[in-house]
Amino acid sequence: MRMKLYSYFRSSASFRVRIALALKSQSYDYVSVHLAKGQQFQDEFATLSADALVPVLEIDGLRLTQSMAIMEYLDDKFPQPALLPSDAAGKHRVRALSQSIACEIHPLNNLRVLKYLTGTLKLDEDAKNTWYHHWVRQGLEAFEKQLQSSPEGKFCHGDQPSMADCVLVPQIFNAQRFKVDLNGLSRTLQVFEACMALPAFQAAQPSACPDFEA
Repeated sequence: MRMKLYSYFRSSASFRVRIALALKSQSYDYVSVHLAKGQQFQDEFATLSADALVPVLEIDGLRLTQSMAIMEYLDDKFPQPALLPSDAAGKHRVRALSQSIACEIHPLNNLRVLKYLTGTLKLDEDAKNTWYHHWVRQGLEAFEKQLQSSPEGKFCHGDQPSMADCVLVPQIFNAQRFKVDLNGLSRTLQVFEACMALPAFQAAQPSACPDFEA
C-alpha cells in the first residue's frame, strides 16, 4: 500500500520526515492535521497517535510515530541514500547532532509549549518571544560549536546530507520565522544553505505542502 503521512506544514518534526522521504525519493499521500486548529485532538486522529502529535507515517501495515524513530525506520527500509553513516563513530556523531536539536531545542519551543505560555501562564507575545529566542539561540550556539569541533564537510557530517541535516533545516526555518538572531552561526548557516540548494529539501519545505498557509 502507498505510504500515508499525517503532517502539518509548520511542524518541525513532520518537516524532518518529509525531507527524509524526499531524499529517498519515496512518494506518499499527505494528510493534513492542522495543529493550530486543534485537529490533533479530534477523535479521528486521536486513534492514530496516543500523544496527539504529528508526524504519523502509515507504512507496511504499521503506524509509526516520533520523527527520529521514523527516519531510522526509513533508513533501514530504504538504505540508499543513507541518513546515518556506516561507522559507529559517525553514527554517534549524527545522532548526537540530531538530538541536540530534537531533544534540547525543539521541545522547549514547539506549538503546545508556546500556547501554554500565552494561554495558561498568560505571558504576552513579547515574553513568549523572549523565551523562544533565548532557548533557540542558546541551543544553536551549542550546535555551532559541535560543527566547528570536527573536520568540515558540506553538510553536518561530511559531503552527503544525513539525519542531522533533516533535523537542522526545520529548526532554522522556525528560527527565521521568529526572527532569532543567527549572527555568528557561520558553519550552521553554511550547512543550511547547502541543504536548501538540494531539490529534496526544497520539495519538503512548508511552502510546498498542500496545507500551506502564508
